[in-house]
Amino acid sequence: MIIDAWAQHPTARHTQDPMFDSLRRWMRNDPTAEGNLTGDMPVSETLRNMDEAGISISLISAWVGPRGEMISNDEVAGFVKLAPHRLVGVGSVDISRPMKAVREIRRCVRELGFKGIRLLPWLWEMPPTHPLFYPIYAECCELGVPFCTQVGHAGPLKPSEYGRPIPYLDQVAVDFPELVIVGGHIGYPWTEEMIALCTKYPNVYVDTSAYTAKRYPANLVAYLAGHGRKKVLFGTNWPMIPARKALEGLDEFGLDVQAREMFLSGNALRVYKLEAEGSKK
Repeated sequence: MIIDAWAQHPTARHTQDPMFDSLRRWMRNDPTAEGNLTGDMPVSETLRNMDEAGISISLISAWVGPRGEMISNDEVAGFVKLAPHRLVGVGSVDISRPMKAVREIRRCVRELGFKGIRLLPWLWEMPPTHPLFYPIYAECCELGVPFCTQVGHAGPLKPSEYGRPIPYLDQVAVDFPELVIVGGHIGYPWTEEMIALCTKYPNVYVDTSAYTAKRYPANLVAYLAGHGRKKVLFGTNWPMIPARKALEGLDEFGLDVQAREMFLSGNALRVYKLEAEGSKK
C-alpha cells in the first residue's frame, strides 16, 4: 500500500497562475517532464497517475491565498466525492479573516470530512509564527487534525525565508505541543533543521513531496531508514511530479521491510487517521 501525502487535483486557476511560471520553466527544461501544469483535468487523470505507481490513496489539498481560492474546499470535496475510496481532502483557509477561517476549518473537518488543513507561509509572505496563523493552530488542535505546511525554499518566485524550520516551526511546536505538524517538501536547503525538529518534537513530521527519490538528501534517507522511520511520509506534489517518477530510485535505498512500509503508508495512516484501503470499501 502506498499513500501520497501531498497532492493536488488542479484547477486552471491554480496551474495557470503566473507565480508558477518558474515551475513551468523547470519542467520545460527537464526532458523527463510530462507537462502536467496545463489546467483543468478530469479526476480520472489523477487516478490514472495513481494507478501507474500503485498509489492507493492521495491526500488532495485546496489552495487558498491572499488573492482568493485557487482550488476551493468545495471543489476538493467534489473531487473526493467522485473517488471516495482513493482521494482524501485537505482544506485551506483565508487567514486574513481569523474567525471566518476558524469556522471554515470546522466545516472542512466536520461536514466535508477533510483530514487536515494546509497553509503555505510563502504564499502569504508571512512566517508561520505570525499571529494570524495562531487561531488556525488552535482549531486544528481542537479538532484533532494535522496542520500541513511547506518547509524549505519556495519553488515559485516568492521569498523562501518563511520556509525555514528553525526558528519558525520550532517556535510553533513549542507554543502548540498538541499540534501535529507535517512539513512538506523535505525542507531543502534546511533539511537538517527539519530532521532536528522531527527528532525533538513527538508531533512534528516531514514529507518528501516535490522531490523524486533520486533527489532525497543523504541525511534524509539515513533518517527514514533509521531512527526517523516513524517520522517521514511519502509525497509527490502531483501534478508537478507524477507518482511513478517520484518513486524512481526508492529501491536503491535498501530499506528494511518496516522502514519501507512506514514511509510509504504506515506513517500517513497514523498521522492523518486514515482507514486502511480494504476497510474503506
